Amino acid sequence: MADYQVPLKDMSFLLYDVFNADKLWQSLPTLAERVDRDTAEAILQGCAKIAEQEIAPLSRNGDETGVTFDAGNVTTAPGYKEAFKTYAEGGWTSLGGDPDFGGMGMPKMLTAFHEEMLCSADISFSLYPGLTAGAGLSLAKHGSEALKTRYLTRMYAGDWAASMCLTEAHAGTDLGMIRTKAVPQADDSYLVSGTKIFITAGEHDLTENIVHLVLAKLPDAPDGPRGISLFLVPKFHVNDDETIGEQNNVSCGSIEHKMGIHASATCVMNFDGAKGYLVGELNKGLACMFTMMNFERIGVGIQGLGAAERSYQNALEYAKDRIQGRSLSGVKSPDAQADSLLVHGDVRRMLLNMKALNEGSRALSTYIAMQLDIATYGTGEAQAKADQLVALMTPIAKAFFTDLGFENTVAGQQVFGGHGYVREWGQEQLVRDTRISQIYEGTNGIQAMDLLARKVAGSKGKLVLVFLEEVRAYIQESKNDAMQEFIQPLANATDELADLTEHLLLAAQASPEELGCAANDYLHVFGYTAMAYVWAKMAEVSLAASDDKSFHESKVRTARYFFSRLLPRCQSLITSAKSGQSAVFDIAEELF
Repeated sequence: MADYQVPLKDMSFLLYDVFNADKLWQSLPTLAERVDRDTAEAILQGCAKIAEQEIAPLSRNGDETGVTFDAGNVTTAPGYKEAFKTYAEGGWTSLGGDPDFGGMGMPKMLTAFHEEMLCSADISFSLYPGLTAGAGLSLAKHGSEALKTRYLTRMYAGDWAASMCLTEAHAGTDLGMIRTKAVPQADDSYLVSGTKIFITAGEHDLTENIVHLVLAKLPDAPDGPRGISLFLVPKFHVNDDETIGEQNNVSCGSIEHKMGIHASATCVMNFDGAKGYLVGELNKGLACMFTMMNFERIGVGIQGLGAAERSYQNALEYAKDRIQGRSLSGVKSPDAQADSLLVHGDVRRMLLNMKALNEGSRALSTYIAMQLDIATYGTGEAQAKADQLVALMTPIAKAFFTDLGFENTVAGQQVFGGHGYVREWGQEQLVRDTRISQIYEGTNGIQAMDLLARKVAGSKGKLVLVFLEEVRAYIQESKNDAMQEFIQPLANATDELADLTEHLLLAAQASPEELGCAANDYLHVFGYTAMAYVWAKMAEVSLAASDDKSFHESKVRTARYFFSRLLPRCQSLITSAKSGQSAVFDIAEELF
């Protein structure tokens, strides 16, 4: 496996040349006090160093060793505890945290790159601080001052970690069916009882305490999701002097043995009258949890990108070194027994697919992160528009990036041929590790329904118009003749997305099943169109650049590849989406 190298040049290109992040930060008073270009560069370089040197080397052994379970205790793979200590001591656990409680308060445009680096280095490792960061967001937004003072400060310091406890054996996506109960006590605490499954980082040895955010219902709560509340349940009680006290009535019953992410502890957690504390308001726990889940969904999308980047780096190095066969147009390396894999058109196709989709995903991820920053720190119309775009783009970030991520890890494996199927080169681990990203934090089918049914149909198409109007304004303003090779197909894709949206909204009036049958295709049409938008922006900058000519030439040529070979995927997706629900539902159950 090639040594992982963080694509810092590409990240800087996106931040400062394409999206003008430094100017944006200075225009938002809260961020202007926290970050400038020099600070951001130092953060990215420091994170790159720890990702490349401390975390990436653990990935292979972590996969082979995994986590071990013994009488309720979980031990992480060798080296993980030491690496996490180094990571926490470097302040990385506080990067996006609330400054009032010890966080650094960095913008999402920076923390998204931080997440990508961790995921490229080792998805399993990234999940431990990732869950804590997400829980920190929910606690910072919805928790009481007492809870934030007691728990957030230690979470940001890396002393304590966190988990998110939603799923139960009978209740996955349908959280309204959960059975975990919370009984109020005289001291305003609650006794929480129930069993949660598939709990990432529910138990481990990396920190001295673990803060569980648990969904539960009071005995008299309304039925369904309207009766769910959120509780903070610590593994260990915390004494009044802030020291660790006795263990709470919470334990790990077992760990799952999984296809991938072996070094991440996936636990069954038992709460047996465990003492917990309400976060937010009673019966409004889902709203509190979705603060975390939306963060995690974007983070899971970045997992797909991170693994795909690692896959591309590995496959490219292998393709350059591996000699096999001769070029169809004539011998390229007469002094060698064969030419490199790079002379073969199909290998180039796979590598260019990976390159174009990875760089497009990174750019689109940065665009979404920018909207999150404006939605969080902006004001007025800009803030309102960004908030709408975040709602629209969150399911795309989760599902589109992870679908492409899995596609690209498989493509990297294919470049290796038989060597990609054996453990020696590490490619098969990337395929296994990435597969879960399409499943957890809401399966990609659920994300597609969230986009089409809730966001698009739920707003009667108004949310889509926010995006379409922005892209059309960009197209209208583009007067550069050299850009027309990108602008025209972008304009066509935008019109086709608008037409597909209108078609499906109309069809759904006759049968709501139209939405479910078309949702996956629609999400991908939207994803490729949004990616075309950011690829056009990248091409525009690189066409005008006068420095670093090889970098910018590569950008322009990769943009051409995307528009000519990948954006046309929309045509078959549109045809499928418009084909209607009858072919799906006209088959009776007994005929399956």
